[in-house]
Amino acid sequence: MVHGHSHDGAPCQGHGHDHGHGHGHDHEGAGGSSHRSPQDVAMLVEQLRLAGVDVSTLPNIPTAPRDMDEARNKSYQFWSTQPVPQMDELVPADVNCAIEENIPLDKVRAEPFSLPTGFRWSNVDLNDEAQLNELYNLLTKNYVEDDDSMFRFDYSAPFLKWALQVPGHRPEWHCGVRADSNNRLLAFIGAVPQVVRVYDKTVKMVEINFLCVHKNLRSRRVAPVLIREITRRVNITGIFQAAFTAGIVIPKPVSVCRYYHRSLNPRKLIDVRFSHLSQKMTMARTIKLYKLPEETVTRNLREMTQSDVPQVFKLLTNSLKQYSLAPVFSDDQELAHALIPRKGVVYSYVAENHNGKITDLVSFYSLPSTVMGHTNHKAIYAAYLFYYVAGSVSVKQLLNDALILANKEKFDVFNALDLMHNEKVFSDLKFGKGDGNLQYYLYNWKCADMKPSQIGLVLQ
Repeated sequence: MVHGHSHDGAPCQGHGHDHGHGHGHDHEGAGGSSHRSPQDVAMLVEQLRLAGVDVSTLPNIPTAPRDMDEARNKSYQFWSTQPVPQMDELVPADVNCAIEENIPLDKVRAEPFSLPTGFRWSNVDLNDEAQLNELYNLLTKNYVEDDDSMFRFDYSAPFLKWALQVPGHRPEWHCGVRADSNNRLLAFIGAVPQVVRVYDKTVKMVEINFLCVHKNLRSRRVAPVLIREITRRVNITGIFQAAFTAGIVIPKPVSVCRYYHRSLNPRKLIDVRFSHLSQKMTMARTIKLYKLPEETVTRNLREMTQSDVPQVFKLLTNSLKQYSLAPVFSDDQELAHALIPRKGVVYSYVAENHNGKITDLVSFYSLPSTVMGHTNHKAIYAAYLFYYVAGSVSVKQLLNDALILANKEKFDVFNALDLMHNEKVFSDLKFGKGDGNLQYYLYNWKCADMKPSQIGLVLQ
């Protein structure tokens, strides 16, 4: 989620820039080049989204492998001790289970982990506007940025509420660290519950997101304590599995996906160096190449409303059965939270037939990036493909309509992973291939590898 960088990928325009950041950055802000700033190194922990990782024992993250071939030649001293499949382990098709048994709840550590002197734990109340703004400011100034410090993700305050206050969320899972001296919020980590189906088994998991440590505090080794503490708080509730994504390769991805990017505003993207003008192409020809129609094609395609939720729940739940890794929405409330449109956060559209039956769904969410040091542009507005069901029309037509709708909403670029049925329409819709992979991982779970087309789980 974490997206995306998060949590969640890093998209690129035809030649890289995954998750919206230029220069070959993978979905979660982990990127294509081998050098990393201290900020990036610290934030890679977020990309791992693992329960209970002792970051002090991690291998050398700055040179962490970016592809499977490189990873196979690396020894993983730390990961060999963790409940994850090893890099050379081929999990048989009939294996789909936890690696380690759950810890008895009376054996889970009861007291919080110790912080360095001068700091204390403090839950962040996202319903308190002042605290929500504190979290927004912490992330805006200290969160993942690209290697060249040109772009930094800019999760809006409403986006943070949407991503962290899902049904079933717990206040103690919005875990902050404050300075005793001035009460300033200096670090944060969040967890959200997520039921996930892995092949034929349904598993309660968490997604860890928004791990952020203030730049001035990064020498104090707060991140490992954050990870251990959120793990403890999650384990207390009886949850011992996690699904997460990363731009780096560790033992062992269940699937390897890639981001693709579709220019909506090529002049701006080229101007801020998110993308570049292709050889033998003029700006005028490039703008013409990416120009979209004014109106959508799918009949009766309109914004989703609350009254659509029961039908959309059935439509999406049934569609997700075709994938080997997919979320399980427990009820209408959970689906409504994910998909009911919120301006500047999530956009969802449905098509209905002449009988009023909903036949199609398409959605995307908004994750802008701050453009640092540019005189004319302060942000890139990126739309990320979320969930969709092409029932009465082709995937190609439905996603082209999504591009048109995103363009109307003034997004600059439209990003999508090659999961679900996406890859087969990318070329026709003028998406460019990103230059970094996004690995999907399951912690304390092993199962057979999956192709991207088997993945139906989208982490914001």
